[in-house]
Amino acid sequence: MISFVFAAVAVAAPAASSTATSTSSAALSSPTVPYASDDPNAVLYTPDSDIVPVPERGSLGASILGPQNIPIDLLSPDLLAPPTTDNGDVPNAKWPMGLSHNRLQTGGWARQQNIEVMSIATEMAGVNMRLEAGAIRELHWHKTAEWAYIFKGNVQVTSVNSDGQNFVGTVGPGDLWYFPAGIPHSLQATNDSAEGSEFLLVFDDGDFSEDATFLLTDWLAHVPKEVIAKNFQTSIAAFDEIPSRELYIFPGVPPPDNQPAPSDPQGTAPSSFTFALSQVPETPLSGGSVKVVDSTTFPISQTIAAAVVTVEPGAMREMHWHPTQDEWSFFLEGSARMTIFASSSNARTFDYEAGDVGYVPASYGHYVENIGNTTLQFLEIFKTDKYQDVSLQQWLALTPPALVKAHLQLSDETIAGLNKTKQTVVGSV
Repeated sequence: MISFVFAAVAVAAPAASSTATSTSSAALSSPTVPYASDDPNAVLYTPDSDIVPVPERGSLGASILGPQNIPIDLLSPDLLAPPTTDNGDVPNAKWPMGLSHNRLQTGGWARQQNIEVMSIATEMAGVNMRLEAGAIRELHWHKTAEWAYIFKGNVQVTSVNSDGQNFVGTVGPGDLWYFPAGIPHSLQATNDSAEGSEFLLVFDDGDFSEDATFLLTDWLAHVPKEVIAKNFQTSIAAFDEIPSRELYIFPGVPPPDNQPAPSDPQGTAPSSFTFALSQVPETPLSGGSVKVVDSTTFPISQTIAAAVVTVEPGAMREMHWHPTQDEWSFFLEGSARMTIFASSSNARTFDYEAGDVGYVPASYGHYVENIGNTTLQFLEIFKTDKYQDVSLQQWLALTPPALVKAHLQLSDETIAGLNKTKQTVVGSV
């Protein structure tokens, strides 16, 4: 009986072929499993396409007969009609900041992304904040570290560390600040721009909420005035006009340029809380450029590392992964496509536009492709002191060729052409 079964299998199995054809969508056999399909899986349309999108890819799918939110479908072509390479399940890894509830204040606003709206993002959360010229994000501190990237305008930041050493600094577009957990600070838009400033804040905890900040006015509003007076060794009357509740964001007089810190018997903070990333040269690449900043160049930033990645049309952030750090991404301009490989045949493709947040858990393979006609630029942000990634191409190039060939059946010429240095961003073919 056993010999009969083996004979039946031998008859049913087609002969192995050493090459795959590109003229047929049917997978040919290999010694172990069928070859991967050559079926086209390009993005089907873009957000500005003048079409009614349908969930169809090749012979798969069918039109929508019921209600349809066309603007949403135009923004997510690879969710409506996924590539045939997508499989299994990957949690949602996209959140548009435009869908976040906005907290409006006199002088500005703030909206956030955390695990309440994107459950996969467990390690980091983000806040998009706007301050009119002179407006103040009041003196406060957090249980988490705060990292910031400025979109537009200038911001003056102040802080005092646990040794009583103070700091005042001003940063502009493309620059950063970082405050360790528990370190008090303030933010104020200057009047270098009549519009004030807008920036991105990133916190090293996915459960962070901007509504759970330790605010100066909120604290004093909830302490008996007799205690406040005793603490400051003065009369209760000195505190007659303190606010009855938190201010959060409020109008103010724009600070003078290059305002010095008050004299401090303990001296000024030894490590700068700001970093002029805008002055750091980009590293040019075949398909774009990159800037990396972590504790090796911005020493105080011990829990956040980042990269600013630029990808030209037709190019892509190469296939890679980050060994132990989740990636929190923010898209600054352009249109992107990213497939996340979560192991065990689970893969899903997401599409991103400016203002979107992306998230990739540690060790998940991914790439970021520019699918638009303009430059793509985005931030890669990690909860770590040092930026790390592993390049798929570099890994294969530095692995014994026979081993690579045994896995992928690549030609000797193809293996010899693999690049032994990280490409980071590769140009179009």
